[in-house]
Amino acid sequence: MPSAADRSVKQQRLARLRTDAGAPALLLTSHEALSWYLDGVRTHVSLAGPPVLAVRVDADGDRLFVAANEADRLADEELLPADAARIVRVPWQTPPAEAAAAAGPAAPEAGLAGVLRAARAALLPGERDRYRLLGRQTAEAVTDAAGILSDDITERRAASVLAAALAERGIDPLVILVAGRARLGHRHPLPTDARLGDRAMLVVCGRRDGLIANATRWVGSPGPDDERILAVEADFLSATRPGATLADAFARGCAAYGAHGFAADEWTRHHQGGPTGYAGRDPRATALTADPIVAGQAFAWNPSAPGAKVEDTVLIGEEGVEVLTLDPRWPTVTHAGLARPAALPFA
Repeated sequence: MPSAADRSVKQQRLARLRTDAGAPALLLTSHEALSWYLDGVRTHVSLAGPPVLAVRVDADGDRLFVAANEADRLADEELLPADAARIVRVPWQTPPAEAAAAAGPAAPEAGLAGVLRAARAALLPGERDRYRLLGRQTAEAVTDAAGILSDDITERRAASVLAAALAERGIDPLVILVAGRARLGHRHPLPTDARLGDRAMLVVCGRRDGLIANATRWVGSPGPDDERILAVEADFLSATRPGATLADAFARGCAAYGAHGFAADEWTRHHQGGPTGYAGRDPRATALTADPIVAGQAFAWNPSAPGAKVEDTVLIGEEGVEVLTLDPRWPTVTHAGLARPAALPFA
């Protein structure tokens, strides 16, 4: 259920943003901005489709421009009563974003991407509670699915088991990747009919209440680079502290590859992750992302090398790192003071 207290803080943040922009109104039109502002409302029907609503944030209150065929469901099941009372029904053939833009002068979201990202970076109490539950249940779903896998099933069968375990918990399976032994060289292994073999990688990105939990797990045999990739991740995490910038943490993590025995340019072969939350990466970190890191921000770094990868969703606090995607049933090793996932042997 959306939190009225969290929503009040978000309204204050956007009021400041609107004043700074000198705009009479702001338009929120992306899934990440809408689900953040409306506190986890499901903004989609098709996972691949555009949002079914747009929000116009004015000084005198918000107006929600909603596709008419979705308005009753959202009002009955998802929106705060105050939001439901301010719905503007839009004919199904008119994109809600266009209807909201036609209502008067307003600053479009595209021109405010950086400041909107900053506005949603520090998660509020209700968001952190929902994220902890999502992280734990995502990890549990992966454990349940992995526990019934075997070396002779196909990657597609493994993906179907993962998707079912997530869906049973109300988690949208946004990304499911599976690589068996023969395909471990691929960083984004979309499932095929290949068999898992004696070692396989499972990757999930699951969304619920607008928030996205990201995790990578290994089943079968341990890999020769498992410990070294944990050392790279530890350097990313140690640099991810409030007051630093994304570019700072990115540079420290990239340098860790060479320091821990990988090719110094290994980081160039795959993205390294970054902040997460209402987008899979919000944004994907590079040497040019100067966004400040703040307390209460979620991250999912994903350092990788051929046949090796580690990824979890964490919260960054003043005192350190809280791993959200943990299931105590999954085997772990302690690295740099954190419980990190090991390979789960096939049953």
